[in-house]
Amino acid sequence: MRLHPAGRPVVSRFLGAGILLLLGPGLLDTALWLRPAGALAVAAGVFLAWFYRDPERQSAGGPAAILAGADGKVIQIRELAHCPEIDGPARQVSVFMSPLNVHVNRASVAGRVVSVVYRPGEYLMAFHEKSSELNEANLLVLEDGRGRRVAQRQIAGFLARRVVCEVAEGRELARGARYGIIKLGSRMDHFLPLSSTLRVQLGDRVRAGESILGEWI
Repeated sequence: MRLHPAGRPVVSRFLGAGILLLLGPGLLDTALWLRPAGALAVAAGVFLAWFYRDPERQSAGGPAAILAGADGKVIQIRELAHCPEIDGPARQVSVFMSPLNVHVNRASVAGRVVSVVYRPGEYLMAFHEKSSELNEANLLVLEDGRGRRVAQRQIAGFLARRVVCEVAEGRELARGARYGIIKLGSRMDHFLPLSSTLRVQLGDRVRAGESILGEWI
């Protein structure tokens, strides 16, 4: 199982410490009570390995498809009269990521990174509507070869205390390419131009780099 690079050190530490604690009482003159602590450390390491998993994905649809940037459940769809992130009217599609979802984020379209803007903030529950406005977040704006823009906002949640974005302004990304991760339960807001056609509805479950949120007309 492939792990995201951000998770490899912490997984190694938990598993290494757990194995030492489990084997210690048999190899060294140490207390047997260390074994339960070792079992807990190993269990935590296995959970974190599952959390940081980074499976391969095959992008769905043709060149007109706009993909989900995160795994999870569609919890909000709303229209915005003006969205500064894409400089025009837009449709916001919000996806809630539970701790059991894959948390690696992917580019919704192929294009150039126009801007990357980090915003410090609070840590409300990610499914709370105000989390989009108040929580720590990182905004990525992509522009394709025809000048059309899509924005993706990584949002930290109550458990997610760190947003990781691994690309900078000017970078070219392929559609479905990995570009970051949000640690533990969190949320992603997608901003699609109203000129695109929506392909999801509330309650749908989507997968980053595979599921189609919308399509260019």
